[in-house]
Amino acid sequence: MATEPLLQSDLPGVPLLFRGKVRDIYDLGDRLLLVATDRVSAFDVVLPTGIPGKGALLTQLSAFWFEATRGLVPNHLVTARVEEFPEPLPRFAEQLRGRAMLVRRAQRIDVECVVRGYLAGSAWAEYRKSGTVAGLRLPASLRESERLPEPVFTPATKAASGHDQNISVAELRDLAGADLARKLEERSLALYRFAHERALARGIILADTKFEFGWLGGEVILIDEALTPDSSRFWSAADYRVGQSQPSFDKQYVRDWLEASGWNKEPPAPALPPEVVQKTAEKYREAYERLTR
Repeated sequence: MATEPLLQSDLPGVPLLFRGKVRDIYDLGDRLLLVATDRVSAFDVVLPTGIPGKGALLTQLSAFWFEATRGLVPNHLVTARVEEFPEPLPRFAEQLRGRAMLVRRAQRIDVECVVRGYLAGSAWAEYRKSGTVAGLRLPASLRESERLPEPVFTPATKAASGHDQNISVAELRDLAGADLARKLEERSLALYRFAHERALARGIILADTKFEFGWLGGEVILIDEALTPDSSRFWSAADYRVGQSQPSFDKQYVRDWLEASGWNKEPPAPALPPEVVQKTAEKYREAYERLTR
């Protein structure tokens, strides 16, 4: 693993399209280059401290899932091998190796396709208040972190503020049309079920996750990232206990430390101490190694 985090990629001569919270996206015409940096965000703020190796782990895990689910749902991945990148990208091999994906350029569908298999996070908060998740009535007396009778599709849209706004499936139909809404739901649920089964066989519970899709050649394909600790809630099956919150394979150490630090969750964020960086990096690596073995 890298000893110093890469907080920003630098590819002179390659048109930069966008810098997100974690990834830098470069314009290659009908293709894009997605570079996962080691930046980390929490509470919608990018922190000044990176997590060494995080970008490479996210990229390799996404590439793994894209290949594993290619027969289930088509996706945008062309290659994650820097040796197969077009010119002039190979000259930046040292910077890009392991952390970049060459992908087909699709027209993004502006919907977060969330699938929940367990009652956690905001879903648990809504259920306690109203007995529903994304407006769907659930059985009474479910406990925190309990597995749902069936996975539920809970879409969301992006507001101008950048925060996800939960919507019902009926609202999605009104927004996107019945045919597209059905495709998004079916493909999201199929991906979740496949990944949940595979992860569980390796001692990890996929509690919930989110997908993004796009149009390419008249087809709805999976884009962005897939089934990483940044887009999913992974738990250890061995430590799973219904009726309480679960430790997760993600930046939980970062969020917990920030919550305890007294930070007001407005920029600028404080720098992370070395032990939080180390523990977070270890969680990302453990998730990658267990899921891909």
